[in-house]
Amino acid sequence: MNIAYITAGGAGMFCGSCMRDNTLAAALHRMGSSVTLVPTFTPIRIDEDDHSIDRVFLGGINVYLEQKSAAFRHLPRFLRRALDHPRLLRLLSKLSLQQRRSEDGAVALSLLRGEEGHQQAEIRDLVDFIEDTLEPDLVNLTNLLIAGFVPALKRRRDVPVVVTLQGDDVFLDTLDASDREAVLVEMRRIARSVDGFVVFNRYYRDVMADLLEVDVGRFHIVPLGLAEPESFHRRRTRPAGAPPTVGYLARICPEKGFHVLVDALLRLRELPGMEQARLRAGGWLGGSDQAFFERERNRLAAAGVAFDRVDLPDRAAKIDMLSTVDVFSVPTVYREPKGIYVLESLAAGVPVVLPRHGAFPELLSDTGGGRLVPPNDPDALAHELHALLLDPTERRRLGDEGRQRVCETRGDGTMARETLCAWERVRSEDRPE
Repeated sequence: MNIAYITAGGAGMFCGSCMRDNTLAAALHRMGSSVTLVPTFTPIRIDEDDHSIDRVFLGGINVYLEQKSAAFRHLPRFLRRALDHPRLLRLLSKLSLQQRRSEDGAVALSLLRGEEGHQQAEIRDLVDFIEDTLEPDLVNLTNLLIAGFVPALKRRRDVPVVVTLQGDDVFLDTLDASDREAVLVEMRRIARSVDGFVVFNRYYRDVMADLLEVDVGRFHIVPLGLAEPESFHRRRTRPAGAPPTVGYLARICPEKGFHVLVDALLRLRELPGMEQARLRAGGWLGGSDQAFFERERNRLAAAGVAFDRVDLPDRAAKIDMLSTVDVFSVPTVYREPKGIYVLESLAAGVPVVLPRHGAFPELLSDTGGGRLVPPNDPDALAHELHALLLDPTERRRLGDEGRQRVCETRGDGTMARETLCAWERVRSEDRPE
């Protein structure tokens, strides 16, 4: 089977969806499958070998300019291709040149309208490339928000289209009410042209089936997987008397609950035996979240809490960081649909404490290795962290349990095989009219 996999770059940040898509493509390549990973908006940024092609479609510069002015919608192809050059897109991503959040809804709406939107030329380029160059047996998209080209593609090529849903509702909830409703109407329209959906858990299947008004029978659950999960575990050499250390490994922003963890650390320090407790955090920090981060760091400093922000340029640095923490938490405010960082922590043998919402209850039911607390409750989080930090035997038991389950059931090979099975089921099913 020849697969065209359309992913989406994260504007220069390490993006969980990009990482998952790239890991899947790499595993499929090792199995001998033909998969072309095609970036949109910007090149992907990951901490492993990049398996995407060195070309970007629906490039962020062209999409933005064509949204703003009709004059840019008629540029010759060679000029648009120059603006889509990966080096240029990477440079502007580093400079944090992004459209204002207030314009996200209008851009998403235009892209979902495909040939009826402002990015008609970009849509045609992508459809031409898929049809004339890739000639796939199946097309998989990384989210529904980039699916505006699907109707045009299906007029050109009778090919099944699958969409992996991994946070579309989270984006919707960032929009103004009027933009959200308009975008959702277009998403539901496009969803009727999609042959199948891949999600990572039952929780998100039910959420998105209801949101998109799609029958749950069109959803296929493929659990997340890690490349070489056994490589995350290193012998812990923490010296005796080392301070209790809590780890955080995710984008540093309000949505991921970094401030909730800071609140919990401030409460934790007041509990017996936790006077020296510290926080180590790694993850992408965007310009728009810099002021938020500085406020939280100042709160920790004012309370005398030791805090290290760890630079994580690659996978090895991530593994090193995880080897230095006793317990891990990313107390998301929103309902997380994925949770790759949970698998990484468990693969390293580090137990987790997570909010009881989103994908987390189902994930920990499958892997073990952690505890759940009420969402947005720093007191409950502090007390659960306290209980684990005081009990090294239980920490070791949970860490070993999670590591074993992740290594046995959450490798990228398992994810690739189950994805192939899902794609084959889609190809054999009746297609939407």
